[in-house]
Amino acid sequence: MTQRVLITGAAGYIGSILIPQLLQKGYAVDALDLFPRGDTVLAACCADPNFNPVKGDARDEALVTSLLAKADIVIPLAALVGAPLCKMDPLNAQTTNSDAVRMIVKNLSSSQKIVYPTTNSGYGIGEKGQFCTEETPLRPISLYGTSKVEAEMAILDSGNGVTVRLATVFGMAPRMRIDLLVNDFTWRAVTDRAVVIFEGHFKRNYIHIRDVAKAFMHAIENYGTMNNNAYNVGLSSANLSKLELCAQIQKHVPQFVFLEAPIGEDPDKRDYIVSNAKLEATGWTPDWDLDRGIGELLRGYKMLLNSRYSNV
Repeated sequence: MTQRVLITGAAGYIGSILIPQLLQKGYAVDALDLFPRGDTVLAACCADPNFNPVKGDARDEALVTSLLAKADIVIPLAALVGAPLCKMDPLNAQTTNSDAVRMIVKNLSSSQKIVYPTTNSGYGIGEKGQFCTEETPLRPISLYGTSKVEAEMAILDSGNGVTVRLATVFGMAPRMRIDLLVNDFTWRAVTDRAVVIFEGHFKRNYIHIRDVAKAFMHAIENYGTMNNNAYNVGLSSANLSKLELCAQIQKHVPQFVFLEAPIGEDPDKRDYIVSNAKLEATGWTPDWDLDRGIGELLRGYKMLLNSRYSNV
């Protein structure tokens, strides 16, 4: 029997990669989104009769509960993503990122599966030299981090759900995001040949968009053993400072010049290194390292105009 997956925020960066993979694996997908851009990021999915786009708001309880009634698996992707966007629109950030997910949890039965992407920005500012594990206290320093952590806690408190704490995502997708750090710095290397960095020693972990989709598939397929747990999802080979990231990009774009500003500060104060050992112990491994992803971006950026794909 075909399993049905409900995805909210389906036409976003992650959904545009994940949904084709779910369809290819034989799942039926109800793809809920406002589709505000009227673009064609999921157009190729329409060839599959198991794909059902639904135009609507993830906060519409009557609509969402009607879709939940048919769902075996729920993946709530609808969110205002990133600290700058959430700061610009705090009401929508809170109601979409937190309240809408808690509404799903309230209406979910124990026989239904939920896999939720939170963010390892919930770790905020880590202890120097100490890896953040899933047991590390969550100390978000932005509304984005706080709202996502609230949603994650609601799922884990319910006793039914897998949450994936995503590292900073990079890579090409039909619904592109150029504001993400690897994507942004690679864009600047290609277009400006230079970037000025604030607080270049701040570290983060990174993960390719296709490995994010692979983590969702892995959580669905191993739900019985992974249930009621949070998992960091990132590249163990890529706990890098901003300066180290730029040096990696420079290997691909030798003309790229990066300088650290002697004064000024980054409004995003996140600084941490992350252990992904818990997820790796379940048998998940990433396919895309940073170098492969940068190469992909360099090919993709021959086709893009940044003004179309900014998130803010």
